[in-house]
Amino acid sequence: MARRVKPGDKLNVTAAEYNRLLAAAVTIARDRLAGGAGTLGRITEQVASEGCRRSLRELIKEKHTQLRSQKVIKSKPIKHLHSDNLPSLPQNWDWTSLGEICDYAYSNKVESSDIPEDAWLLDLEDVEKETSRILRRKSFHESPSISTKSEFAQGDVLYCKLRPYLNKVVVANESGYCTTEIIPIRTFGLVAPEYLELAMRRPTIVAYANSKSFGMNLPRLSTNDARLAPIPIPPLAEQKRIVGKVDELMGLCDRLEALEAERSQRHASLSRAALARFADSPTPTNLQFLFHNSFDVEPNELRRVIRTLAVKGRLEGPSELHNDVQSDFEGIQVVQSGSEANLELPLGWSVCSYRSLTTLVTSGSREWKEFYADSGGVFNRTQNIKTDELLLDDAALVDLPKSTEGKPTQVMANDILITITGANVTKAARVTEQLLEAYASQHVALTRPRWSEMAPWLHLCFVSHGSARGTLETLAYGDKPGLNLNNIRDLVIPVPPLAEQKRIVARVDELMALVDQLEQQLAHSRTLGQQLLEAVVAQLTATTVAT
Repeated sequence: MARRVKPGDKLNVTAAEYNRLLAAAVTIARDRLAGGAGTLGRITEQVASEGCRRSLRELIKEKHTQLRSQKVIKSKPIKHLHSDNLPSLPQNWDWTSLGEICDYAYSNKVESSDIPEDAWLLDLEDVEKETSRILRRKSFHESPSISTKSEFAQGDVLYCKLRPYLNKVVVANESGYCTTEIIPIRTFGLVAPEYLELAMRRPTIVAYANSKSFGMNLPRLSTNDARLAPIPIPPLAEQKRIVGKVDELMGLCDRLEALEAERSQRHASLSRAALARFADSPTPTNLQFLFHNSFDVEPNELRRVIRTLAVKGRLEGPSELHNDVQSDFEGIQVVQSGSEANLELPLGWSVCSYRSLTTLVTSGSREWKEFYADSGGVFNRTQNIKTDELLLDDAALVDLPKSTEGKPTQVMANDILITITGANVTKAARVTEQLLEAYASQHVALTRPRWSEMAPWLHLCFVSHGSARGTLETLAYGDKPGLNLNNIRDLVIPVPPLAEQKRIVARVDELMALVDQLEQQLAHSRTLGQQLLEAVVAQLTATTVAT
């Protein structure tokens, strides 16, 4: 069994991965800390002398009765929460309903004509989701409204009942007015408003509110369901310690985020420099250098760079051969020669239209679902080429009658299949071996190179953003991206001499295999990194319990 990673362990984690882990650790820590009470007694110490669960429960009940008798609150009493199915709490904590510890929706309604122009006016869009940060602080004069508002006082907890999943809860630091979709909540003195804010942002409370909300387009939480929401309550002194601890750790998260942003910026500059070095000299040594802890680049970005360099003739040094494409491919139709001054291609290369390089560019057959069978010909669909390789593990099979139309679209070895509609548009695969019987879907373009030995090079162009792939991506149109066959026929393709094609394709394969190997090493580092992440978060939110 693998050893569990602990804080302080040294791991072979790259600079970029370290930044990602740090950012993830801060995010998770924020989520846990933002719910303060969500840690359920694990963020600060418990002190036995501060009281027990029974005394806390009696204090809450006594306070509620007193305030009702004084007509400070008008809401009906709520029976004490039955907590059998709720998580366990420390000995001096208790589960209560929100309505037991506060006056929910107590606020007076105020007409807009009675609101002072310099009064603070809070709307739903002024509160950032999840973080509950105030995005904009405006006066009624800046944003006049004719609708009725709710009045709130300094220290009230403001809860956004509309779309509870947005998780917006704020403690008012001064009095003001708010939309009626924001509910002012006034505590009874046994609960610190700042603690209640944390408690109401707990994931379990958000989930409870969402499960109870009604309305399809504008879901909201009813007053009755809100008052029944389960809230974990420690003694008042511990509530204040929790709020203080959360503020302290949130400050740490802020500093860590600033550090992570600075490191990410430095790392991005180093990565760009490392990529430029590789582009100038694309050797395996410089490729490995890109995975150095300080300079690592995402594997997919590396693959993209390698293919782009390949189709521009920059993956190898100048060719010592003096022949050109015309001598290798009899009858080839050249659009431009690489020797022309305005064309940045190596000597001996040419540019040709894809139409002239193929004997067939057509779409596949209609969806033969009525012919699907357990055996028969392979029916290649877009999902079979989504990785730019032909994958037949889940290929559909068709048993076609002899008279079935569309058989001219039968797929042959060295054909290049290109997705022309849907999410995988522009994806391309080369048929590397002759299939006994195979066809293509109407969502796939079937193209047949005039010279079969050119197929590996043409496929490289179709997966390179420096050539056909990049062009086709700019041509894809519509809400559901699509291509027409002329988009493919009219492509211009760089064509080097055959021997150089073979060398470049072999070099690309060599470098791609090395990228795959390095990617596996990176994946292993990330697995260890996830363990480190959990350890860091645990350390950030750790606590000791007083005995």
